[in-house]
Amino acid sequence: MPSLNDSVVLLTGGATGIGRAIALDMAAAGATVAIGDTNIDDGQRTVEEILSAGGKASFRSCDVAESEQVTALVNGAVADFGQLDVLVNDAGISGGSRRLHELGIDAWDRTIAVNLRGTFLCARAAIPHLLRRPRSAMVNIASTYGIIGAPMAPSYCASKGGIVNLTRQLAVDYSPDGLRVNAICPGYIDTDMGGGRASLPPTERAAAQARREANAALQPIGRQAQALEVARVATFLASDEASFMTGSIVTVDGGCTATYRHGS
Repeated sequence: MPSLNDSVVLLTGGATGIGRAIALDMAAAGATVAIGDTNIDDGQRTVEEILSAGGKASFRSCDVAESEQVTALVNGAVADFGQLDVLVNDAGISGGSRRLHELGIDAWDRTIAVNLRGTFLCARAAIPHLLRRPRSAMVNIASTYGIIGAPMAPSYCASKGGIVNLTRQLAVDYSPDGLRVNAICPGYIDTDMGGGRASLPPTERAAAQARREANAALQPIGRQAQALEVARVATFLASDEASFMTGSIVTVDGGCTATYRHGS
């Protein structure tokens, strides 16, 4: 396992799903993990699990679309642990399932605000602290939907595509100063972003899960990934093992972007 000993990681979206898996994996690699999320109960449970395993962690409630909350999150992490070595921008929402002309303006704005503006705000607040460290890293969680067109997801595709190219741009500006910036594009991962499926009636929930599994089966590896399979890549990118990687857009997608069979 790559080592993150003596590193302090700030992770948004660490309460559930991929973010939770990243928090646990980075803590297991030796990192101190500061988590921000709007999901207070699950965020605190993630921290408790890290603490019970002998690690160090903290939690603060934070809506990454709100500048003041982001500033408080970053400053709080530095106040708690004295430094910041890694930023992981994982917080995100799905944006619903509609074609563009059917999508409300408020729904569009909220998806862009959380996914893209949130990444911008967290990066802007964290970079001054990251630059104080001799070697630092940022890992942005984008999506395969940020590098391909996907059905019924205009705001999500736009927001994640923005994250992809923002990652490249930040790498250009900050890598000369020792801050590496990379992004991960997950494909079909066995999580329920925002609890969307869980909120459906049982029959609809089962149908939605079946559609997702059927689409994942079309990919070369032929299954969904577990969140830990993404987390392991994030831990690697945050560590010195990835010391010559910056501006990289790393797909963890079972090969789905290597073929035209993307499902529906």
